Amino acid sequence: MSKKSLILIAGICFVATAGLVGAQNEEPASVAADRKLPEGKQTTLGLYVTAKDAYEMWKAAPDDVTVIDVRTPEEYALIGHAEMAWNVPLGFITYQRTDGKFEHGVNMNPDFVAEVKGLSDPTATLLVMCRSGGRSAMAVNQLAAAGFVNVFNITDGMEGDKVKDPESVFLGKRVKNGWKNWGLPWTYSFDPEKILIEEGASKQTAPEQQ
Repeated sequence: MSKKSLILIAGICFVATAGLVGAQNEEPASVAADRKLPEGKQTTLGLYVTAKDAYEMWKAAPDDVTVIDVRTPEEYALIGHAEMAWNVPLGFITYQRTDGKFEHGVNMNPDFVAEVKGLSDPTATLLVMCRSGGRSAMAVNQLAAAGFVNVFNITDGMEGDKVKDPESVFLGKRVKNGWKNWGLPWTYSFDPEKILIEEGASKQTAPEQQ
């Protein structure tokens, strides 16, 4: 096979792969009114945005719109986060070893609402995200119950939804949507002042050494 043929085949493969990735992101910029969200992403306030729209809302009024990331501090720091996002964890990872078995779970943050109240007024516009829209819906509901009225759930979160098409080469991968997949500004660097947790709040138990 000639060198020109090899180059042509490589180019076709590259374009095809790029097309597959792009196809996963072919969603409307906003959540369509007639598109029913999964129950776990719905909130009592009924205010929803995609990550893409959330960024545009913040960019249009950065002094009036606050982005809150409710994932654990570990996710915020190690997976990355939106550059402007405050980290107010809805819960904390716990882990321990019992009878030789490693166990992990989540402790809910009892100070979550109080910490958000210290950050923002209940009438302000808040855009809340987690990994893919589930925990952020729970967070929105807690804030709504506490009197917040303008809190949006970012329905695709930081990492997006998993591809469910069994024919897709991306089956099970979070490349469908989400802040990262839209190519919006994010970083691994963080300002410790933007991680709002009480001292000792996580109460993690380290696995015993072996």
